[in-house]
Amino acid sequence: MGKWKRSQAYADYIGFILTLNEGVKGKKLTFEYKVSEAIEKLVALLNTLDRWIDETPPMDQPSRFGNKAYRTWYAKLDEEAENLVATVVPTHLAAAVPEVAVYLKESVGNSTRIDYGTGHEAAFAAFLCCLCKIGVLRVDDQIAIVFKVFNRYLEVMRKLQKTYRMEPAGSQGVWGLDDFQFLPFIWGSSQLIDHPYLEPRHFVDEKAVNENHKDYMFLECILFITEMKTGPFAEHSNQLWNISAVPTWSKVNQGLIRMYKAECLEKFPVIQHFKFGSLLPIHPVSLC
Repeated sequence: MGKWKRSQAYADYIGFILTLNEGVKGKKLTFEYKVSEAIEKLVALLNTLDRWIDETPPMDQPSRFGNKAYRTWYAKLDEEAENLVATVVPTHLAAAVPEVAVYLKESVGNSTRIDYGTGHEAAFAAFLCCLCKIGVLRVDDQIAIVFKVFNRYLEVMRKLQKTYRMEPAGSQGVWGLDDFQFLPFIWGSSQLIDHPYLEPRHFVDEKAVNENHKDYMFLECILFITEMKTGPFAEHSNQLWNISAVPTWSKVNQGLIRMYKAECLEKFPVIQHFKFGSLLPIHPVSLC
């Protein structure tokens, strides 16, 4: 773990997360931003994954969780991942495709356990980070990376979770922030910094969530949790309930970044599956 925290991969990954965090600060999802050809192609790739879910209905099986049809869906991605990535990466960068495709395959859950968690989410962020490193995505794509691509990714992952009843990977139950995601809470809280009237205490208010969830990732996540879980919010999502008592969104944002490092990036069960290569290398940070 020490080697990971000192690595170039860690520095690049966390730098990428924080750059995007800064990029979406105070902006609604409906904000006008530039959409490049690369962004359009990434959305088309995610639309393909979505369509495959429709083409692979869940099987009738005795156990409630972990529908085995997910394995059929995943096998298709496993087979097609490099072709999908090749639609996004220009031909002069084709040598990077096999390496980048690994992160895409890692980002949708585990086909043996039929589970999904923050480590898989991290693989998708690493996939986007690699596309930035090879120059497919550029600095002026920042807002679209979060609002268009990552948001679409979340929709597809929620559909996977619902359709195949995926288990949360390494969930801490009520002590974790959320069963499946973490990054949209970080970026979503950044969106809400200096909001004229929505304060952290408002996200446990059903009316505020229903009226504003289309503009803010954080509230969209809250809506999804309330759809999937029953009972009092303070019981099933205790950590989030505690966060609603924090006075400002910037404090929430800073706290979530610290929590992400401690609970996800510095936890062996999450990072043991992280892949290293030439784009996200394990060697120590070069200071030159």
